[in-house]
Amino acid sequence: MRTLLAVVSDGTAAPLLDTALLVARRFGARIVGLNALTSEYAVVFGGEMGFSISSEVDRTLEREGQDRREQARALFSSFMRLHGVPVGGAAGDGPSAEWREESGRQNAVTGTLGRVFDLIAVERPAKLASLAEATLEDALFESGRPVLMTPPVPLASIGEQVLVAWNGSTETARTVAFAMPFLKRAKSVQVVSVEGGMTPGPSAADLAATLSRHGIAAIGRHVAARDRRTPGELYLDEAKAIGADLMVKGAYTQSRLRQMIFGGATRHIIMEATMPVILAH
Repeated sequence: MRTLLAVVSDGTAAPLLDTALLVARRFGARIVGLNALTSEYAVVFGGEMGFSISSEVDRTLEREGQDRREQARALFSSFMRLHGVPVGGAAGDGPSAEWREESGRQNAVTGTLGRVFDLIAVERPAKLASLAEATLEDALFESGRPVLMTPPVPLASIGEQVLVAWNGSTETARTVAFAMPFLKRAKSVQVVSVEGGMTPGPSAADLAATLSRHGIAAIGRHVAARDRRTPGELYLDEAKAIGADLMVKGAYTQSRLRQMIFGGATRHIIMEATMPVILAH
């Protein structure tokens, strides 16, 4: 975990940077703050040709985008200065940072640029069908890299008490492999499966046994259903009960469309988690 891409949309991303800095300090990583400014035109329908480009609307959107970029840049600079993190220059043994600006839609830029980073940090979406949700999903489906979804209120630590939300799936197996740098440094790792949340595959105890062979203090256990709680709710309940400061979860074992319509564990965790979550597909 030596390179971390942190998506900074505007001047409100301080909680994301707080969590990114915890990771950078843990691994001596370089944080690359990314701001993407859309270059698309605003299209207004009407007129004989069916549509026209409104220069006034376009100028307004461009100005608002530039304002957000300036706020994001100022936040990143002041945050790193406040925490004594050098910006620019060669990366050393401790955390370092650099700022990067790109043109294009934030979600698309994140999905492609993220392919060369060890970890991509994005904000937890505050609402459905938002740019933050699109950015998270492009990071998951287009980058091929693990994604760190950061909570709106940062925790004091990350990766000391880890819960692996195990469902036996390929997606979660891949996420566990990505998360091994965190798991190897954790004080405690609990691999938890929940009733109603498993696919055909190895048990939580099987995974815990494998992790223990890597020197990881892991325990596996299965949680029975209770009070009509969904698998997503049970995972979050268990994470809170053990004081987890990191969850590891495979994303979208069921299809995105199915989860959008019927719900699912990934969807619930994305919208409700109060701790950082490492996700991969």
